[in-house]
Amino acid sequence: MENQLPDRQPASRFIRSPVRLLAAILVSNLAGVIGSVFTVTGPGSWYASIVKPSFNPPGYLFGPVWTTLYILMGISLYLVWMEGLSGKKVTWAVIVFAIQLCLNTLWSILFFGLRSPFLGLVEIVVLWVFIAVTIVLFYRISRPAAYLLVPYILWVTFASFLTYTIWTLNTPVAGV
Repeated sequence: MENQLPDRQPASRFIRSPVRLLAAILVSNLAGVIGSVFTVTGPGSWYASIVKPSFNPPGYLFGPVWTTLYILMGISLYLVWMEGLSGKKVTWAVIVFAIQLCLNTLWSILFFGLRSPFLGLVEIVVLWVFIAVTIVLFYRISRPAAYLLVPYILWVTFASFLTYTIWTLNTPVAGV
């Protein structure tokens, strides 16, 4: 009797275009690189001087978390992109993805660059909505692509609460 392995999906089926996969991951990570230009958190920075809640994660955690999320976003984009950009469904999904990616970068500019937790809060709510819409649109094209965005929306949900808390802790109370 011959020892046979069960049928498996070949890796080449997932990675039909390594160049597209790499491009999608790089584009997603580029948003993080641009945002990091505005993100100054070290000693003596504005961020170091503001009041933060007890649940604020340590600074060293943000880099690995965001890098992982950007990679997942890139793989997600790749899965949708491989369905072809000729159909309206895929085209709109990619456009909404691009908008949320720009909004992702804009948060760093508003929060850190302009030192405005309030503008960051307003913007992150809009970002959250666009991520949710992206997940719905991706789900209609590729369920794995949508599932890969779930950690992202969970992290942005946490980041929204963190941004709100930082805003409230650092907003002077009127009349006091």
